Amino acid sequence: MQNIAVIGAGTMGNGIAHVFAQSGFMVNLIDISKASLDRGIATITKNLDRMVAKEKIKEPAKSETLARIKTFTSLEDGTKGADLVVEAATENLDLKLDIFRQLDAACDTDTILATNTSSISITQIAAVTKRPEKVIGMHFMNPVPIMQLVEIIRGYSTTDETTDTIMSLSEKLGKTPTEVNDYPGFVANRILMPMINEAIETLYNNVAGVNEIDTVMKLGMAHPMGPLQLADFIGLDVCLSILNVMYHGFKNPKYAPCPLLVNMVMAGKLGVKSGEGFYDYSESRKAEKVSVQFS
Repeated sequence: MQNIAVIGAGTMGNGIAHVFAQSGFMVNLIDISKASLDRGIATITKNLDRMVAKEKIKEPAKSETLARIKTFTSLEDGTKGADLVVEAATENLDLKLDIFRQLDAACDTDTILATNTSSISITQIAAVTKRPEKVIGMHFMNPVPIMQLVEIIRGYSTTDETTDTIMSLSEKLGKTPTEVNDYPGFVANRILMPMINEAIETLYNNVAGVNEIDTVMKLGMAHPMGPLQLADFIGLDVCLSILNVMYHGFKNPKYAPCPLLVNMVMAGKLGVKSGEGFYDYSESRKAEKVSVQFS
């Protein structure tokens, strides 16, 4: 397996393209927008520059990594000859189903199709293809270049061969793959999102303020980032989407999103990406910005 296609040049997609290219794979990065592709390559370049500055890699390694990435606005052209396609589009079921229908028609029959979904059913996604045995979840953590974990999620029909291939591939990226089964939220978000939602409920019920809640969790529970700051970093719209998937999937009220979260998303307060969430990320409040550095 040498040729990788990545669908989506946003935060997760460009990070996935980065780690594959840095590990020696040829990568086709695909997005419908050239502007998105340009931003994705700029982000990869910036992250590689940071790694060079920290002496984690040498300058030639940066150039070689970038040279392995090609960009495409056509899904059919970008997936031609791919051994593996990793979909990293927005966390939206209808969009993902549409992409997988297109991938199934465009890709060779032996191409493995993976999704970076953080909560949506792999079995449901696989069902719109004629190769459900070759569809798998490959949930990278954010930021992809520095986080070790990859959740490998088997759909109902995913074969041992497909799973073993992706587990081995993840190790070649320097990651720690962990196999889990296909239930809403998988493991990471089934545990993380209720904690974030409870932190929002705690704020909503006026038990404590934003800084106080995050301070308790950072200093009392040794979390590197408080849950409200983490929610801002993930994106409040993404948090809401994942909670809704679990709420509807399990029909259990404990996963119901807090009304405050719902209102903030409706108001466009999405966290870091919108400039405001539980914290202010505007130019005048740079001190409160989430800072994620490459170690």
